[in-house]
Amino acid sequence: MARSSSGIPLTPSGCRSASFTISRLLRFCFIFTTLFSTVSAQRKQPLVVVDPFKDPKNDVLNPLRYIPSNVLTAIAVSLILIVALLQTLWIFKWGAKWMMAMTIGAYCFALGIGFRFGLHSNPHSDGIYIAEYLFVTLSPCAFIAADYVLLGRLARHLDADKHLLISSRRLTAVFITSDVVTFLTQAAGGGITTSRNNLNNQRIGPKIFLAGLAAQLASFAAFSAVFAVFLYRIYTKEKPLLRIDGHKAWYSRWTALAGALVLSCIGILIRSCFRTAELSQGFGGALARSEGLFYGLDTLPLFIATAIYIPFWPGRFIDDHQPLRSPGIENTVTGNRRGSSDSVSRTMVELGQVGQKPTVEKV
Repeated sequence: MARSSSGIPLTPSGCRSASFTISRLLRFCFIFTTLFSTVSAQRKQPLVVVDPFKDPKNDVLNPLRYIPSNVLTAIAVSLILIVALLQTLWIFKWGAKWMMAMTIGAYCFALGIGFRFGLHSNPHSDGIYIAEYLFVTLSPCAFIAADYVLLGRLARHLDADKHLLISSRRLTAVFITSDVVTFLTQAAGGGITTSRNNLNNQRIGPKIFLAGLAAQLASFAAFSAVFAVFLYRIYTKEKPLLRIDGHKAWYSRWTALAGALVLSCIGILIRSCFRTAELSQGFGGALARSEGLFYGLDTLPLFIATAIYIPFWPGRFIDDHQPLRSPGIENTVTGNRRGSSDSVSRTMVELGQVGQKPTVEKV
């Protein structure tokens, strides 16, 4: 069996296994944050009692430097949970289990934002803040992994691997591996940062976390470029492929799913740029102290990146067992002759046997 350089099997089952890797890592994230939350909660409290609600903007014990709004938290958690629940339902109804990483990530993302309820009543809690920050920043790795897998599946469904810069199976393996590495880098940076007893760790930790975020941004930007080239090549070199399922309603065509993936990529890119800029200022920078920016440039883009698949669930478009056009037969929609002349002849004979008049294309 062929394998990629990362050791991931280059088969459909291998790609499915790769898509679940992020899900397993998110479980690790939960254990990881719980451990550090417990350790941080047990550290000695300061002798001077400070009112956390008097002046949160200048309160050095408040990592957010503001009191989170319960109203905004409730709205965000509700919307993201709705997306997660609907995606779960769509998996059972339409299939596409290889999108499960995004669904599990949505549950974890909602959990991370839900920790802000605790920060509203106890803004000095380091344990709650650590759990909130790591879940909110690491969960999107699962969204990214799902988009990586989706492009490879779409290319194979269209039998359009030739329009990708690299093969669909290798693309999935390479970018999933990149996502795992950046995930672990960010998790390691967050873990080192929580070591409050070591000032050196508090300087190194954020740098490692920032390196993981920057690498993730670069990786996803490269993926977005591969996707853009894929669409451009189809438009310029094989334009009839855009109309291969033109008999269907617009919302059931593969171009609608491609448009959903475009919006998902834009949302993730906006969020990744914001997080990278935020952490480049440090955990106490101006960007990190604004609740409006958190929801406007982090939560909202990620919500759009996941919610767009509710009306355009990939399982409705992609059938792993029945490609949109199969190699080895004449494709009368695109006008491309695929396979040998013998296979074309056999196909025409089979059509004639069932009483259908074959259409012979003049070359």
